[in-house]
Amino acid sequence: MKKNLPTRPAGSNRSLVHLMPLVLLLAIAPTVVVAQAELAEMPLNSHVKRYGSGWQCDRGYQEIDGACAAVEVPANAYLSDSSYGRDWECARGYRPADEACTLVGIPANAFLSSNGREWECDRGHEQVDQSCVAIKLPAHAYLSDSSYGRIWECDRGYRETEKACVAVTAPAHAFLDSRGRDWECDRGYQRADQSCVAVKLPANAYFGSSGVRWKCERGYRKQNKSCVTIEIPHEGYLASSGRAWECNRGYRKSGESCAAVAVPANGYLSSSGRDWQCDRSYKKSGPLCVALEIPPNAHVGSTGNNWTCKSGYQRRGEGCISKDG
Repeated sequence: MKKNLPTRPAGSNRSLVHLMPLVLLLAIAPTVVVAQAELAEMPLNSHVKRYGSGWQCDRGYQEIDGACAAVEVPANAYLSDSSYGRDWECARGYRPADEACTLVGIPANAFLSSNGREWECDRGHEQVDQSCVAIKLPAHAYLSDSSYGRIWECDRGYRETEKACVAVTAPAHAFLDSRGRDWECDRGYQRADQSCVAVKLPANAYFGSSGVRWKCERGYRKQNKSCVTIEIPHEGYLASSGRAWECNRGYRKSGESCAAVAVPANGYLSSSGRDWQCDRSYKKSGPLCVALEIPPNAHVGSTGNNWTCKSGYQRRGEGCISKDG
């Protein structure tokens, strides 16, 4: 027999729905009251912070004891957008001094620097204390563009000596170097103190890229201070370097001559042409090629000059045994 369960009065669900807005309002009411209280305490010339809670002073005002007081901007200054340091900055051409902006005093032959707070001397002038004096250029010199070191450089063909530019005196068979501050000897000459002396070039030789060192012509080799002919033996030829000789294919060097490579039966010349190899199924044995002795269950290896066991067998001594024992 089923029991009669208590039922919810008709219309009770609708009553709960109507109560939900009231519950939410009661939940947020304290927050709204606190926010309204904070806004009520905002001083003049302030506004609600864009992020977080509370307030902050308007531009041009600063917080002092819970109030927003106007920033006192001195003459020749403007409000700063910086979040730290001063609330104002001096205009270009002025520099801060205590709570004021003083004019930057620019001496003759100077200009205001890029930061607007200092001055720099014009080109051709240098700072001496608080003034700019003309740079005294020596004869045969010009102003340098370098930001360090000397402020002037000597013309090409002159070198610096203390406070003057002296002419570079190039001796016979010499020329000015790329910098124009010194000299170099012509090709075929080398420096000796303050002069250029000729390099002795032997017969059948030529100067290398340095213009001082020499090399022997092709077909000649260096011997002491001369170039001697390279003697090429029978069945030989001049190597690609031109400084030595090599033997023709089928011959090998033997002292100062070329000896024929003796290829045995069942052999052939190697790729170098200076030695020999055995045919497949043969191996070297002294000066001969002998046939491989291949045991049962083996075959010629990949090189062609040895043997290896077939699959399922392993080598033991000079035979192949089953891996299964």
